[in-house]
Parts: sequence; structure tokens; C-alpha cells
Amino acid sequence: MEPLIILIAAFVLSLIISKLITRQPKLILSGNIAMSAMLFFTAIGHFVYPAGMAMMLPDFIPFKLGMVYFTGFVEIAAAVGLLIPALRYWTGVLLILFFILVLPANINAAIKQVDLKNASYTGKGLSYLWFRVPLQILFIVWVWYFAIRKTNERSR
Repeated sequence: MEPLIILIAAFVLSLIISKLITRQPKLILSGNIAMSAMLFFTAIGHFVYPAGMAMMLPDFIPFKLGMVYFTGFVEIAAAVGLLIPALRYWTGVLLILFFILVLPANINAAIKQVDLKNASYTGKGLSYLWFRVPLQILFIVWVWYFAIRKTNERSR
């Protein structure tokens, strides 16, 4: 739930600030700032809760802790890339691929009832998927709209 709150709050705040500064709300910039803020927030979890994050990964994934740190750095790099117009399109493409690739870890975590903050198996379970899967789809659509579609429209 926190990533969604960060995404929406950062988007609204960025729109308000851009309107105050330029008298025009900067929709594309605000959408990318919001996703960047959310990615920075979620990346922090990779470094604060690495044991719980490692528990989310399916058993066949080797080097779980290393993978957790690596994906944390990937999220930070994507957050920066979205803020650089020349990198935005390809960052968006790779970020959508990333969101698709991490979805199985979220599904696995729900099946195993992983509580990543406590590194235990006392999490919300399968009911969490009713929120997480649509949230992941929202992230994909968000990135497509603000980083890929709108970047392509401006280059035409």
C-alpha cells in the first residue's frame, strides 16, 4: 500500500509545484517524478529488509541476498533514468520488463505468506495478490504512459 501512496502523493505534489512555478502543470514530468519517488522508496526496502526480501524469491533463484541488493540498485538506476529525458524511453522499456520479471517473486511471497519486514512467514497470504497484481499492472501502465508513450509522441 505504501508504494501506491508514495506514487499518488508525489504525483499530486509535483503537479501542484510545477503549476505554481510555470503556471502550467507538467503532467509528464510529474508522472516520472512520482514513479522515481516510488522506486527510491521501494529500493530502500531492499537494503533495510534484505532477509525478508530474499524470502520472497522462488527456491530456484540462486544468490538470493545478492539478487535483492542487485534489484535494489536496479530500482535506483531506473528512478534516475526516468528523470533524464534522453534516457527516459529505454528506462521505461526496461522498467516494464523489470516489473514483469519481479511479479513471480510477489506471487511466491503471497503463497508463502512472507512478511518481508519481519522476515517471517506470517504475512497476508494469497489475499495480498488481490491488491498486488493490479498494483503491478498500474505500475506497468504508468511507466508506459509517462515514459514510453509520451516520449514517443514528442519525438514525432
